Amino acid sequence: MRNVNPLMHPGLVAIGLVAFLAAAQAAPPPQGMPQPKILVIDRQAIFARSAAGQSILQQARNYDLQLQSDYNSKISALRSEGQKLQQQTAILSNEVKAQKIRDLENRGKSVEQTAQQKLNTIKGGVLQAQEQIGNALKPILQGIMMERGANMLLDRNAVIFSTVDVDVTQLAIQRLNQKLTTVKFTPTPLPPGVQAQQ
Repeated sequence: MRNVNPLMHPGLVAIGLVAFLAAAQAAPPPQGMPQPKILVIDRQAIFARSAAGQSILQQARNYDLQLQSDYNSKISALRSEGQKLQQQTAILSNEVKAQKIRDLENRGKSVEQTAQQKLNTIKGGVLQAQEQIGNALKPILQGIMMERGANMLLDRNAVIFSTVDVDVTQLAIQRLNQKLTTVKFTPTPLPPGVQAQQ
């Protein structure tokens, strides 16, 4: 009978690996290393469902509706001018017709650019207002962590799987609503780095 090297036998290697992992899990953490106690929040839900977040969204929606109305009326006026120009093509020289078409196209591009700039200021205003909510939320979250003895806070998007309910989003929303109900929304240019991504 030949000698079997236990390191080369797949079954023995698997048994050894399982035993090693079980021993590693049973071993206490190294001295001085705190056990993680994690809480979870859903930041998007806090911004969307808190009173302050809803006030921001409503104000931003009002600005957006005003922007759309202004844009639609300007585009409608340009279309009317374009239709009038088509009716006049028979009596206009090619040079005058080409100039009027270029003028309409340039004005159309200008309306588009202005609308995009205003839309970006709405997005910038939302970001700035959300930052105010974040500043008000920070001490609230620190307080909840102290109450629960937590030493780590994760966003729900970072959690893949959990067997315990450690989500404190609703509690954070309740406390934020007690502290901050509205945030003034002001259209603001987007920061350069964010603007480049739009």
